[in-house]
Amino acid sequence: MTPFAQLLDRLIYTPSRNTKLALIVDYFRHAPDPDRGWALAALTGALSFPGVKAGAIRELAMRRVDPVLFGWSYDYVGDLAETTALIWPERRSNRAWPTLSEVVERLRTTARSDAPDVIEEWLDPLDATGRWALLKLITGGLRVGVSARLAKVALAEYGGVDPTEIEEVWHGLEPPYGELFAWLDRRTPRPDLEDKPVFRPPMLAHPLEDDEVEGLDFSAFLAEWKWDGIRVQIVARGGEKRLYSRTGDDIGAAFPDVLDHVTFEAVLDGELLVVAGGEVRPFNELQQRLNRKTVTGAMLRKYPAFVRLYDILFEGAEDLRDLPLVERRARLEAFHARTAPQRMDLSAIVEFAGRDELEALRAGARDTATEGLMLKRRDAPYVAGRPKGLWYKWKRGPLTVDAVLMYAQRGHGKRSSFYSDYTFGAWREHPETGAPELVPVGKAYFGFTDDELKLLDKWVRDHTVNRFGPVREVTHGLVFEVAFDSIHRSPRHKSGVAMRFPRISRIRWDKPAAEADRLETLEKLIG
Repeated sequence: MTPFAQLLDRLIYTPSRNTKLALIVDYFRHAPDPDRGWALAALTGALSFPGVKAGAIRELAMRRVDPVLFGWSYDYVGDLAETTALIWPERRSNRAWPTLSEVVERLRTTARSDAPDVIEEWLDPLDATGRWALLKLITGGLRVGVSARLAKVALAEYGGVDPTEIEEVWHGLEPPYGELFAWLDRRTPRPDLEDKPVFRPPMLAHPLEDDEVEGLDFSAFLAEWKWDGIRVQIVARGGEKRLYSRTGDDIGAAFPDVLDHVTFEAVLDGELLVVAGGEVRPFNELQQRLNRKTVTGAMLRKYPAFVRLYDILFEGAEDLRDLPLVERRARLEAFHARTAPQRMDLSAIVEFAGRDELEALRAGARDTATEGLMLKRRDAPYVAGRPKGLWYKWKRGPLTVDAVLMYAQRGHGKRSSFYSDYTFGAWREHPETGAPELVPVGKAYFGFTDDELKLLDKWVRDHTVNRFGPVREVTHGLVFEVAFDSIHRSPRHKSGVAMRFPRISRIRWDKPAAEADRLETLEKLIG
């Protein structure tokens, strides 16, 4: 654990991307197998211990510490692993620090009821940094400023290969990645995954900014609607089939109604939607099926899944990614006409005569239940990542409302000492008394500067009226201008509505809370 704890400690205090890369590469060079593989899994979010819940860590800490003191400390620190690591009473122990592999392998075979005792044995010989690293590893969510992408770039730098090559094999391998490191160390050939249904890195778009519109040659681009679902990749190879999210998560178990109709061999790029009665349904209906391991028959009937196809990457074993877009589009159309897969159609090409007509179409995108337009160069190959100048997303303007801050919660990582997650509400008449009341309509944790965060944190502390663990209820005196992409009905929320991608556009220090928007105003924006 010592090298891994030192790595995490250095990463969290290092703001420089290049320095983080150098630290991770150095760790890969000096850590033994399988420790470095387990560390890679932890950094990329591929390691979890479902048998150890956060509640078990909390209960374990309160074996040693007064529960009231622990509660106060946790409220101040805002992070369970950090609080436990700092408050844990040190006891002398002759035990050596466990290795990273020992921790992983033992927790994988330990019964849930025995896990707290095993963790307690490890915590005693560790120092505060070691305890923090151990508990972060166990509870997940390292939050040391390293994304999965950055860890893979470090891996590519370590092995002297292109990051795209790492992405090409990544989803066909499992922790602790012995086969992967053997290849990067030049001890074995690159892993052969040609007949496996592996995820292929997707091509992503840049936002089209207002100052770029004037100089863009629109005639060089094809246009499509930007549908409000989630990007997916259908992969069928070697008799197996998978449905991946854009980040490579296998979500097929939640969408058997899509996979049941995959009777071909290909790799297709598209948008996962809920379509009922021939109409694309709001995103919150698709959300009912996301992040589920299984779905009921009632859910399959109520929220039928559908994929709108954008692109074809492989047809059979033939790699089409180097072809220009117009040729891939022709191959996709021919493929769809020949295979006629159910629950799938083609994203239509939006015809336009020039920029003015396209701008008018974008302005009216809300009426078409889309987020705007996608612009793709006709001659562009399918390139992994976000290459410049090839694909643009030209989204419609956001909606905005004025909402009142109701609750604040501490953030995570560097924000763990600040109240940075904000729940806000709109006014309505109380159904029984008729008096004005606030009901929550959304939650946001970005859209403000670091200086504004300090002001907001102080305001929350000065205006707290109640506490619920890490959450503070505040007086109804601060108004946010909230921007969001769309709003939909939602029976799960007291207000009956849910925002899509809410963010704080402006802090209205000057506006009285009584003048914030009413729930009826938000309901008129539903669409």
